[in-house]
Amino acid sequence: MRGSEFSSLKAFAAIAKYRSFSGTARDIGVSPSALSQIIRDLEKRLGVRLFNRTTRSVTLTEAGSHLLDRILPLFDEFDAALEEIGNLRDKPFGTLRICAQHMAINYLIQPILPRFQELYPDINLELISDEAIDDIFARGFDAGIRLGEYIEKDMIAIRVGPDLRQVAVATPDYLRRNGVPQTPGDLQHHSCITWKQPGRETLYNWEFAKDGKWFEVAVKGSLTVNDCGVALRAARDGMGITLWMEEWMQDDIASGRLVPLLQEWSPPFPGFYLFHPSRRQVPANLRAFIDVLKAATNTALHEVQSEDVLRAANG
Repeated sequence: MRGSEFSSLKAFAAIAKYRSFSGTARDIGVSPSALSQIIRDLEKRLGVRLFNRTTRSVTLTEAGSHLLDRILPLFDEFDAALEEIGNLRDKPFGTLRICAQHMAINYLIQPILPRFQELYPDINLELISDEAIDDIFARGFDAGIRLGEYIEKDMIAIRVGPDLRQVAVATPDYLRRNGVPQTPGDLQHHSCITWKQPGRETLYNWEFAKDGKWFEVAVKGSLTVNDCGVALRAARDGMGITLWMEEWMQDDIASGRLVPLLQEWSPPFPGFYLFHPSRRQVPANLRAFIDVLKAATNTALHEVQSEDVLRAANG
């Protein structure tokens, strides 16, 4: 196979993944017109049309679907061969792309970055904060870090943090003025600082548990944000009750600035997991990153199937 044919097939596979000529062009660094010409030339050489294109959508033809099914395993084998060769180097190298929830970056990854760079200067770490719950591997990431309940199926999941607990909090002054809620249902009579998860239009319903069963409470208030850090600062200012990770409010709670509420309704739940697709061999640069996380948390990081994580998260 000539090099130009290989490049054309890689471009074809990328368009099939993104379902977009413009998006693929940005990703691989060519103009949309150049990418269109690459696909036209490929279709001419093969004698079949590979895509059905309209102003609104890009879909594979039957011939395109057949070609994609045949070449994807070959590309996987090619990538695996390159990774195996890379693992023979003295130290891991190359670009490692990780997509993580904002909280995971702040509390898990940020503290290890200096050590990781010191140990592996040849790894270019691309760290992207993203709360969207989508297929990050279709966007070219090597691994992701999310709360266990948000991990996709058919993944290898590695626990990278302790159990977490969300508790409702408010200032002593707010509670003196408005009373202390005794049950989660009482929150409906309070001013709650609500938030929307990025990429979602509906408000996040606060989650509590009783006798091992989780349930949601729809709260309301005069302030809605999409950043829990902003909600926490608003709670410190006495604007109402908010919900946040107890582990990350210890200073506020210990100092008395914030008072934890409804603690008997707030059991712990599985924390963050690093996840990646099931494959025969983990890339050396990803393995290096996992090892540094392991040393930082001083725990054994065991790989499990994501289905087991989802079962644990859902009780």
